[in-house]
Amino acid sequence: MNIIEKIERAGLVGRGGAEYPTAKKWQDVRLAPGDQKYVICNASEGEIGLFKDIFILENYTEQVVRGMILALEYLETKDAFFNINEKYYHQIESKILKIIDKYNQQGYNIQFFIEEPSYIGGEETALLNAIEGKRTEPRLKPPYPSIEGLYGKPTLINNVETFYNVACVDDNTFSATRFFSISGKIKNPGVYQLPDDITIEKLLKETNNLPDFDFFVQIGGSASGLVLNKEQIKEQKMIGAGGLEVYDKTTPPKDVVLRWLKFYQKESCGKCTPCRVGTYQLYNLVKNNSEIPWSEVFEILETLKETSFCALGKSVEVPITSYYKNVL
Repeated sequence: MNIIEKIERAGLVGRGGAEYPTAKKWQDVRLAPGDQKYVICNASEGEIGLFKDIFILENYTEQVVRGMILALEYLETKDAFFNINEKYYHQIESKILKIIDKYNQQGYNIQFFIEEPSYIGGEETALLNAIEGKRTEPRLKPPYPSIEGLYGKPTLINNVETFYNVACVDDNTFSATRFFSISGKIKNPGVYQLPDDITIEKLLKETNNLPDFDFFVQIGGSASGLVLNKEQIKEQKMIGAGGLEVYDKTTPPKDVVLRWLKFYQKESCGKCTPCRVGTYQLYNLVKNNSEIPWSEVFEILETLKETSFCALGKSVEVPITSYYKNVL
C-alpha cells in the first residue's frame, strides 16, 4: 500500500484549521501540470491561544520532517520550504537543522523561511508572496496553490501537525487523535493529545481544567474562534486549529472584545479597505465608549464579513457575534 492509499484509509484531514482531506490535497498537486513542484511546511501559528505546533516541533521533529520527505517522494520533487516563525526557530534551531541537513545531504533541497510571527503570515497565499520576497498579503483564489503556487508552480502546503500525522500513518502508528492547545483561566494549561472527536467538556475534565466558577470558552483559536457558554460545551466538539481558551464570565465585556479587536487591528495586512479601516474603527469605537455600542459594532462587522478580501477580515465577526449571542 502506498502513502496516498494509507492517508486515504486513515481519513486524515489537515490540522491547520480548514480540515481539508489530506489525500485529496496531495493528489491535486500530483495531478497538476508542471515539471517543478514544491512542498511547504507551515509553522507560522500566529494566532493567540495556539501553541501546539511548537510542542510538536520540540517533541516530534523527526516525524514532521519525515512527513515532508514522504510528500516530496510522492510528488517526485526535491524542493521544499520550512516556513517557521522566528520565535519558534530559535527554540528548536539546533535540533531541526541537524535533521534537515541529513536529508539535504541525500539530495533533497529543504530551505528555511523564517518569518516574524503574524496571523496573515500563516495564510497560504500570503505565505507564498512572502517566500517570493513580495508583500505578505493574500492572493486572489482561484487559482489555488495546488495549481499555481510558489513561483507559479504547483505547491503543497501543510501544517506541522498534518506532516506529523502523515509520518504516523506511514509507520502504522496513527490514531484518530489530535493536539489541543488549552489556555486561559485554568489549572493546567498546555498541549494535550486526545481523541479528535472529544467534546469540549470532556476535554476540560480529562485535562483537569474544568473550572469551578462561571465561565465560557473560545474554540479554534483565541482570536477568530467561536465562543460558547458552559452549557453548549457538553455536546460541542472541537473545531478549527485546535485551540481552547477558558474565560471567567465576570470579565468585563469591553476587556474581552478589545483583546480580540486589538489583535485584528494589529494583524490586518492593509490590502483591502474594509479590513484595514474596519478593524481600526471597531477598536477605537469600543475603546472610546464606556459601554460597547453594539448596534454600531454589528453594522461594521457585517461589512467586514461581506466585503473583506480574505479570511482575516471575514472572521472578525465570529468571536464577537457568538460572544454576544451565547454569553451576554
